[in-house]
Amino acid sequence: MKSPLPLSEVYRLIEPGPVLLLGTQRRGVPNVMPMSWHCMMEFEPPLIGCVVSGNDFSFAALKNRRVCTLNIPQRDLAEQVVACGNSSGRNLDKFAAFGLHAEPASLVEAPLIAECFANLECRVVDTRLVNTYNFFVLEVLKAWHDPGVSQPQTLHHRGYGTFMLAGEEIVLASRMP
Repeated sequence: MKSPLPLSEVYRLIEPGPVLLLGTQRRGVPNVMPMSWHCMMEFEPPLIGCVVSGNDFSFAALKNRRVCTLNIPQRDLAEQVVACGNSSGRNLDKFAAFGLHAEPASLVEAPLIAECFANLECRVVDTRLVNTYNFFVLEVLKAWHDPGVSQPQTLHHRGYGTFMLAGEEIVLASRMP
C-alpha cells in the first residue's frame, strides 16, 4: 500500500540526470559548483536547461558572462563533488582545496575539469526565465569525452547527501524517426 509523500521530496523521485559540475569564471578566477537540476531540451544543436540559485556564487558569473562548462564526474569524484557543494567560491579556491584541475576550454572562458570523463562548453542562449525561476537555457558549443569510458558510473542526486550510481545498461528495440 502506498502512503503520502511530502511535496518537498518529490524532486527525489524525478531527478533528471547525473550530477554535473558547473564551471564558471569571474574576474579571471575559475569556480565550480555541483548542479543536479537540469534537463535536455533539444538534440541539435544540443540545448540544456538548468536552474542555478541566485544565492550561489556561480549565478552572477553565469548571468553576466553568459558562458560555462558542464563537466560530468564519476563515482571516484563523489567526495570532491560533495565538498564543492558544501563550500562557496566566494572565499575558497575549490580547485586547489579539493584537488581538481582546471583546463582551458577552446570556445568559452570557463574552466573544463580535467578529472571529469566528459566536458561540455556552453553559452547561455535564453534568460527569459532567469528572473522568475533562475532557469538558464544553454547551447552546447563543443563536447569532449574520454573514449575509454564506455559505461560511466555517474552520480545521481537523491537529496540530503544521498546519491545513486548509474546502473546496469539494458538495450531494447526502438524505432528511430
